[in-house]
Amino acid sequence: MDLFDSAGTDDAGLPLDARAPLAVRMRPRSLDEVLGQDHLLAPGSPLRRLVEPADEARGRGAGVSSIILWGPPGTGKTTLAHLVARASGRRFVELSAVTAGVGRVREVIGDARRHLVGGEETVLFIDEVHRFSRTQQDALLPGVENRWVVLVAATTENPSFSVVSPLLSRSLLLTLRPLGVDDVGALIDRALADERGLAGAVGIDDDARRLIVRLAGSDARKSLTVLEAAAGMVLAAAGRAAEEGPADESAGEWAGAPLITPADVERAADAAAVRYDRAGDQHYDVVSAFIKSMRGSDPDATLHYLARMIAAGEDPRYIARRIAVHAAEDVGLADPAVLATAVAAQQAVALIGMPEARLVLAQAALAVATAPKSNAVTVGIDRALADVRAGRGGPVPAHLRDAHYPGAQALGHGAGYLYPHDFPHAVAAQSHLPDSLAGARYYEPTANGFEKRLSSRLEAVRRLQGRS
Repeated sequence: MDLFDSAGTDDAGLPLDARAPLAVRMRPRSLDEVLGQDHLLAPGSPLRRLVEPADEARGRGAGVSSIILWGPPGTGKTTLAHLVARASGRRFVELSAVTAGVGRVREVIGDARRHLVGGEETVLFIDEVHRFSRTQQDALLPGVENRWVVLVAATTENPSFSVVSPLLSRSLLLTLRPLGVDDVGALIDRALADERGLAGAVGIDDDARRLIVRLAGSDARKSLTVLEAAAGMVLAAAGRAAEEGPADESAGEWAGAPLITPADVERAADAAAVRYDRAGDQHYDVVSAFIKSMRGSDPDATLHYLARMIAAGEDPRYIARRIAVHAAEDVGLADPAVLATAVAAQQAVALIGMPEARLVLAQAALAVATAPKSNAVTVGIDRALADVRAGRGGPVPAHLRDAHYPGAQALGHGAGYLYPHDFPHAVAAQSHLPDSLAGARYYEPTANGFEKRLSSRLEAVRRLQGRS
């Protein structure tokens, strides 16, 4: 079959352009074709009641609720929205959370009311609804509450934080799970054989199949995009080879069809296969190299290992946590602003999500890599912990104890305490450590970055306190 012949129909039953992306052509036509979301598809589940034709005796629109689909990219949120729209011939309107203002939202709801008078329901699909402002989300409430529209909102962010409470309370929240390895593999097999897809025009060896699954992670769309690119390359090469001699008939299951190999997949993905397994030893090797590159002040190596983790599908929140830890461990007070940058990056990653969060991770990692280095914070707290764990301490000096409760002063608590702000430079000559640790030094600033200034100030403070 020529890949540019007719490819069947789409979700609405309309002819599908065979030049459409493979991921579009292979979009499930029914709930039974949806992979990886069995927990949402049980008989009688809200999603099935919403998608499958209702009993006419229940009346038009009975039981139809708005839904919020929450899940990672490529798990089927847009597909489910199309299936909802297809049910009972509903209109389908899609709004962009980036470009649609409040006025456009109200216009769509007004149109939906007019169509509803004529007996036609409207499904309003909003992808990335977490990007809608509170005002935009509030503008949806009348349409959802009065069922002028069936809202299908998709988000990769936790709706509890990204969707206003009134809208959340008026909708069903359906959580989509990341696709498993078997689910993505089954999707690849379906696309290879289905007439809407590659229709047996190409085959694939086991290693190549596993590589696509690994590169795609849980993203069905990505797996089909890589498969389509690899198939296109293989078919083009087969066309050239056909002029030079007969095809090799020893290709096993895919005899007679050109075979996709790992090399084809790597080229199709426009990058070398990521040799990094999140569950294997190389996970620890790459993470270790990333950390040591930041510590070693090598921004280029830092970005290389960061890119390997991102391309392998590492959880961006995990990467952000490692950056924050090493902002304190390896930079510390040599540049106090780096930890603030790392913490801001953690928050931004949680709010933004991938792929945009790669920019946030890169900025934070580079901040650590290019900053002056000091492990004085790490050494200091570890020294202090070692003393405490070894039982070296003693009672808190009486002048530092809490003197605010009745009877405390009679016990001598707070007696002789010197309020630092009553003294020049806000430093008083008094001890703070337990007597048994008098003179102990845990924090020793380096001469790097801000700690060089801090070191001079700290020595002056210690002299005023009589601890030099």
